[in-house]
Amino acid sequence: MSDVSDRVAERARRCREASRVMAYSSGEQRNDALRHTAERLRTRMSKILHANAIDMERGEQKGLSSAMLDRLRLDEERINDMAMACEQILALEDPIGQVIEEWSRPNGLHIQKVRVPIGVIGIIYESRPNVTIDAASLCLKAGNAALLRGGSEAINSNLALGEVLTDACRDAGLPVGAVEILDFTDREAVRAMAQLSEYIDLIIPRGGHDLIRAVTEDAKVPVLEHERGLTQIYVDATCDVDMAVTLVHNAKVQRPGVCNAVENLFVHSANTNALRAICSDLQASGVEIRGCPRTCKVVEGCVPAKDEDWDTEYLDLILAVRVVDSIEEGMELIRRHTSGLTELIITDNEANAERFLREIDSACVYWNASTRFTDGGQFGFGAEIGISTAKIHARGPMAVRELTTYKYVIRGDGQVRQ
Repeated sequence: MSDVSDRVAERARRCREASRVMAYSSGEQRNDALRHTAERLRTRMSKILHANAIDMERGEQKGLSSAMLDRLRLDEERINDMAMACEQILALEDPIGQVIEEWSRPNGLHIQKVRVPIGVIGIIYESRPNVTIDAASLCLKAGNAALLRGGSEAINSNLALGEVLTDACRDAGLPVGAVEILDFTDREAVRAMAQLSEYIDLIIPRGGHDLIRAVTEDAKVPVLEHERGLTQIYVDATCDVDMAVTLVHNAKVQRPGVCNAVENLFVHSANTNALRAICSDLQASGVEIRGCPRTCKVVEGCVPAKDEDWDTEYLDLILAVRVVDSIEEGMELIRRHTSGLTELIITDNEANAERFLREIDSACVYWNASTRFTDGGQFGFGAEIGISTAKIHARGPMAVRELTTYKYVIRGDGQVRQ
């Protein structure tokens, strides 16, 4: 093995040893670690911001996109949000040891299905330093050990946050290795983690297509993918136009560089008032409209859309817009271009809404609410470790319960099988 592989394996081995202790750690200990993390995020804010400023300066020099820089940037508000997320996770019910279901057999055996930690979870991610805290906090709450590998663009921020987590775990009496953050960002580390099935139980990659492919190509460890967003909205033949303007504006403009920001908009041909109003509002906020020929006839300043626009996650102030003649056509286009993350129908027709919610098979489907709510914190989970577009073993925003598995506990009084 190479030096990088050796170093990754050593960190993963420490996590494996720690995971055995974490599995029977008390909920109080794990909550103490979260409490100490929140406190240290606030008391060490200036040190964290200094480390982040170095990353931001280097990112600008490297020419990172505005979306990437936005994901990378920390300020007092974002650090406070991270601390609050720790406190929200702390307040959640301890999942470990929960009896999911139980029953007795005619022979007297009593069987329980009990929630337990997964073990060691590897998280591979890019850009966002807040993932370091969110991922580690959720893993700790669920009794797992975490091995985190962030991107090179956020290395200084991640190391500063790693010190917070290490000290918090130590003060709570949790084992060394409960949270390990790789202090090197060689691409070889990604492959090494994906190969370490003897130490790592699950890998969750968060990032672009190239990162996902690097993890999954030769993985020996189960991988739960969180790739692109490509969120879509269908505006029906009738709706509250003011509501439609507000919802699409929020879904595109409030924070365009995230996976639950809308990228494709399909509008029923009978609702040109909504089409004009939505596009006019977005253009006033600097959004470029890339439209089908029918859209370009209605919307001034519209740029003709290309075929690839309907499958592009812009993560920027760009929106692909298409006019359709029926809800059936709108849903078919959504199915064709979906990533399986989030879709929305805006309508005042309850039957159409319920049909959309029933027939569109994405992780999150909405009726008359912004797609920006697809988020663990907004769902009441405290935070999320990612938004899974898979169907096994978890789907949608992944939080504490999604980071557990279960075992069967069987109690008897001498039964033997005949």
